[in-house]
Amino acid sequence: MTVDSFISYINNEKRYSSNTICAYEKDLSLFVDFLRTEFNISNPVNAEQEHIRSWIVNMIDSNFSATTVNRKISTLKSYYKFLAKRGLIHENPTIQIASVKTPSRLPVYFKQEQLTEYLDQDNLDNEFTLFRDRLVIELLYATGIRRSELINLTISSIDFEDRVIKVIGKRNKQRIIPLSDKVVESIKEYLKVKEKYIVGDNEYLVVTVKGKKAYPKLIYRIINNNLSKLTGSKKSPHILRHSFATHMLNNGADLNVIKDILGHANLTATQIYTHNSIEKLKKVYREAHPRAKFNKGG
Repeated sequence: MTVDSFISYINNEKRYSSNTICAYEKDLSLFVDFLRTEFNISNPVNAEQEHIRSWIVNMIDSNFSATTVNRKISTLKSYYKFLAKRGLIHENPTIQIASVKTPSRLPVYFKQEQLTEYLDQDNLDNEFTLFRDRLVIELLYATGIRRSELINLTISSIDFEDRVIKVIGKRNKQRIIPLSDKVVESIKEYLKVKEKYIVGDNEYLVVTVKGKKAYPKLIYRIINNNLSKLTGSKKSPHILRHSFATHMLNNGADLNVIKDILGHANLTATQIYTHNSIEKLKKVYREAHPRAKFNKGG
């Protein structure tokens, strides 16, 4: 049988792992059973594109995840490519079969109250690292800048009078981001402590205790050490960028404004945050509208 020949090929010639081979065998067995049950086709060599599409639809209707369906499609593509190379079929029925769309992973973010409570704490004790760490978190959350952009931020890039910072983003594109009065005051307080405790004239805003330019792992450690306490799990600096965008959108900011502040090239990357906003609207609607309270659906 051609399936046996294919399994022998990926085992002996391609040297696939035992787990991969087992998965291929299972996928092809399910497909063969489907062909036999639904179309009375005993040999998958005789399957056509419509039969494969029917199997895909059947899996989707059976609530298979998009990832699982795509893996099984990949199995069929490998199998029929094998048959075509050996001249066992005239046309490959999977040529025009596309993978199903997988849902985008929604960005994880902090609750607004969590960050507000953390940033409102007043227990810095005039220590450099405490001021620096809180400023790192406050800046990332207040501006949505990337970790690399924060690391390269210089003191001269801050305009205290106009309350803005100049950020150099991807492809060396510069953008201007507004700062709140509170953030400006936090920067000034930090700079006073930095001048007192750090030796040397470093142009960079965020520095190590030795006065050197900050590095990616340091920023990650600052975020993880301080903010993992809020959720009980490790957190990366990017979560503050997600939190910035989500909270801005939830509080009525225009999507194009958020796009420009984040430095996205187009709206596609920014639109992922609208899902979280829509979920909030649905929650408010269900809780507030008298008729919606009786609706158990989405």
